Amino acid sequence: MERREGLIALRQIKGIGWHTIDKMLKMDWSPDQELTTELLDFLSTSKISKKSIEFLRGNWSPTFIRQVNEELKQRKIITQTLWDEDYPDLLREIAQPPWVLYMKGDPALLTDYLLAVVGTRRPTAYGIKTTRFLCEEIVASGWGVVSGMAYGIDVEAHRTVLKAAGKTIAVLGTGVDVIYPKNHRFIYEELIQHGTVISEMPLGTQPHPGLFPQRNRIISGLCMGTVIVEAAERSGSLITANYSMEQGREVFAIPGQVGNEQSQGTLRLIQQGAKCVTNIEDILEEYPYIPRQYQVKHKGGAEISVWNEKEQKVLQCVTTEPQQITIIIERLKEEMLIGEIHQTLLSLQLKGDIIQLPGSYYVRK
Repeated sequence: MERREGLIALRQIKGIGWHTIDKMLKMDWSPDQELTTELLDFLSTSKISKKSIEFLRGNWSPTFIRQVNEELKQRKIITQTLWDEDYPDLLREIAQPPWVLYMKGDPALLTDYLLAVVGTRRPTAYGIKTTRFLCEEIVASGWGVVSGMAYGIDVEAHRTVLKAAGKTIAVLGTGVDVIYPKNHRFIYEELIQHGTVISEMPLGTQPHPGLFPQRNRIISGLCMGTVIVEAAERSGSLITANYSMEQGREVFAIPGQVGNEQSQGTLRLIQQGAKCVTNIEDILEEYPYIPRQYQVKHKGGAEISVWNEKEQKVLQCVTTEPQQITIIIERLKEEMLIGEIHQTLLSLQLKGDIIQLPGSYYVRK
């Protein structure tokens, strides 16, 4: 057995998480060794559940280690461990760095200059436009964007960077082989082809509310700084901002409208000392020691999209303010079948002309 392969297999055993592995290694045990009675006795008195210990005892063997690593290879899932030289240096510095990172895509992106761009799952039209503008500037500056592939600001950040042929990483709160939300399959496939998708969770891990705050420490941990675009006062994005501060990284916030619910979190961050930013220069000036390999270029002109007759009709009903699908259907019911409307909405999403928001709302780009 080899230590690295053993660590990867250990992480795949149900119930064996960060703290359990930490306890095992502090007992001077190594994942290239057999389990000892002394180690198992120690775990049983260390608040490790009996089920977890039984899973460990029942699975741990050279055969299991080999099977886990062969499966990862067959499924083309790349792994990095905390003991590897190519493990991201910034992530290595945080409290509780992941023992194992699972990824699909280009692992080289993890060591690039990166900024986290996160925000509410229910953005305003202003939030969406600001995300696009900022991410286009980040791409033009040569940096990469890290986010969480969630609804709203996160997925818009990924989508904008991919459209601009930039570098982007999605950190999942599920296994790297589990797509969540499910209707983000298209963006997930794009990220694998042209970016990177990573997770510290074992393969097959399904979404659970408690996993996403853990995921957020990785989003901020990979990055030089975190940009919060829009966030309510109680928002998961603020957890990422807090992690960023704890990790000694910069926190940036986009100013929003006073009185707007989705701006309260960012305005509060600014009051507490986060830097108020309106463009990429406000961010880059905080890193004068990083060489500028690219000139910042502002995007000029609009992209041309060719629409068929049905698409033109639907676009007349989708504005820069979110429209609920029932309203769109009501306006078009005399001209198109419901199935045609759904199909046309999907077509316009794939072309990048409209965005679907939570609650079956649609907004024009």
